[in-house]
Amino acid sequence: MNSSNNENQRSKSWKVLTSLAESSTTDSIQRYFAKDPERLERFSVDLPGIYLDFSKNRLNIEIFNALIGLAQASDLEGQKAAMFRGDPINKTERLPALHTALRDPQSKVEVKGESIADKIAEQLLRMQKCSDAVRSGEWKGATGKSITDVVNIGIGGSDLGPRFVCEALREFSKPGIRTHFISNVDGAEIDTLLASLEAQSTLFITCSKTFTTHETLLNTNKAIQWLQKQLNIEKQQGTSHFLAVTARPAAANEFGFDTSNIFETWDWVGGRYSLWSAIGLSISISIGHDNFARLLKGAKAMDDHFLHSPLDRNMPVILALIGIWYNNFLDTESIAIVPYCERLRLLPSYLQQLDMESNGKSTSIHELEMVGTTAPIVWGQTGTNGQHAFFQLLHQGTKLIPVDFVGIVKENLGDEYQHKVLLANMIAQAAALMTGDASDNPHLHYPGDKPSNTLLLDELSPASLGMLIALYEHKVFTQGIIWGINSFDQWGVELGKRLATNLLDGSSGDALDPSTKELIRRSGLEN
Repeated sequence: MNSSNNENQRSKSWKVLTSLAESSTTDSIQRYFAKDPERLERFSVDLPGIYLDFSKNRLNIEIFNALIGLAQASDLEGQKAAMFRGDPINKTERLPALHTALRDPQSKVEVKGESIADKIAEQLLRMQKCSDAVRSGEWKGATGKSITDVVNIGIGGSDLGPRFVCEALREFSKPGIRTHFISNVDGAEIDTLLASLEAQSTLFITCSKTFTTHETLLNTNKAIQWLQKQLNIEKQQGTSHFLAVTARPAAANEFGFDTSNIFETWDWVGGRYSLWSAIGLSISISIGHDNFARLLKGAKAMDDHFLHSPLDRNMPVILALIGIWYNNFLDTESIAIVPYCERLRLLPSYLQQLDMESNGKSTSIHELEMVGTTAPIVWGQTGTNGQHAFFQLLHQGTKLIPVDFVGIVKENLGDEYQHKVLLANMIAQAAALMTGDASDNPHLHYPGDKPSNTLLLDELSPASLGMLIALYEHKVFTQGIIWGINSFDQWGVELGKRLATNLLDGSSGDALDPSTKELIRRSGLEN
């Protein structure tokens, strides 16, 4: 189908969905269930390790089929193939987006005429050797002591991805090795952490794709100075305490990192997709490299499902289309992510970055201003804590907010009865949001018809977590395709960083507005 036919089909699909949105205002989710005895079977997908129930949504089979038509008219199948093939789908930076190749040992993708599989395998082997050496005690610091604390220094995807995975999979962490994360340039955080560590047994991992990230290098210099002072050594004597992960090894070497301690990632791996690369070194050390490999394998299983399953049985595509329905046709502005597992407490933050940095844009790939809205506001926290915070608004507030519930069926760490209570709360909340509860007393009236998806993982294992993360990656990609967005750049983060640099070096001059000038004066930033 050529581009003009695609646009015509997209326009028709959009009009159909707009009409369906108007006519569906008198419908309800409960009526959809009453009319279709097979609704749950139609509106659920069961994969090994993960189950999606999307039946509690404000859509019927007619709406669902129209959404599938929109995906087809957007050439989703062709765009999926292009991404996995290694085409430069990141148009503004003229780069492929090959996070999927990081978890595919059989990848045949080439970049600039060179196979990348061997490069990936080489870094994975180096990660394994490093992880094994640290975990076994073979890796020694400057004074001969084994490592007890690993500090990941990064920001954005170089921090949040590894931090989230290490916390989620703490069941698999090695006793005696603690993993810490420093990202914020707020000096109080790194000072507090360093005060709790023993320099002789601490290993720092600096993660920076460009090795120019101001916050990361500032915190790295602080760590270097602390180690030198604590051990009374010169910088070069502390090389066994510092590792680097970067797409610019020469820059890390020039900074002072030993060549043998520099791990490589690549410019075709976006920061928020980088935990699968050597950026995940802290994960490998924390949970063991065998489990890191299982994390990759789980993501690969979701990659295969996304690439090969029909659109109407494709879990990432379904979640994406449901999001499009609410965002673009029912005028919702946000989505709540509510995992019922405290180890997944960073999932809302992780997905916030993934979604809002990828698709929070108002310019299409054709450099035209977007018509309609794009990425939703992503927020949330764990249940049952959220029930005592924002669920009041979900149940009786004036805003329509779809919810993604995430639960774990088998719990290996906590008390069995408490886990049953946890799951019962999740299932009850999803049901209550949908059904509501009528009352003559308006203060006790629950209107219901509030939509949600429920994702159930068999257990919180490396493989199932890999599947979950890849599921949301592909959901975001799918929505970007339908909106016509490049989901793999993030130019919007640059302006504020550039202005901050100018403020610090005094180069802003008289171009600043009166408010900013006064805030500089009151904050003591004047030269």
